[in-house]
Amino acid sequence: MKSLYEQSGGTYHAVNGYLIPDLTVPEKAHNIDKYGLMRREYLKNHRPGLYTAMLVNGTLPQHLEKLDHEATDLIQHIVNEMAKADGVTDELKAENQLKWVRLMNNYLHSAEEIVLKDIIYS
Repeated sequence: MKSLYEQSGGTYHAVNGYLIPDLTVPEKAHNIDKYGLMRREYLKNHRPGLYTAMLVNGTLPQHLEKLDHEATDLIQHIVNEMAKADGVTDELKAENQLKWVRLMNNYLHSAEEIVLKDIIYS
């Protein structure tokens, strides 16, 4: 039976009678921020099999980068929609900056709760 590494197209080399997988570091640097790092920790701690498989076949960095961008975009969209629904505008920002900041922070935290539950921790 082939190992997961062999099934994904990996090769081995012999060292002192042991087969060592030929692992390479991806050449492209990936931009992984807050939500990608949170997803990585979730996978590492709660889905170790999936984490290891993605790490071995080299898809983990792309997955984390894509998820990070999706989460960031979705949070921004939700915050904008909440602000629009409540009539929070730049005029309010100019008139009462503290109220505007308080409302925007509330929207941000609410949007993060949604995204963390539906995307990061699923």
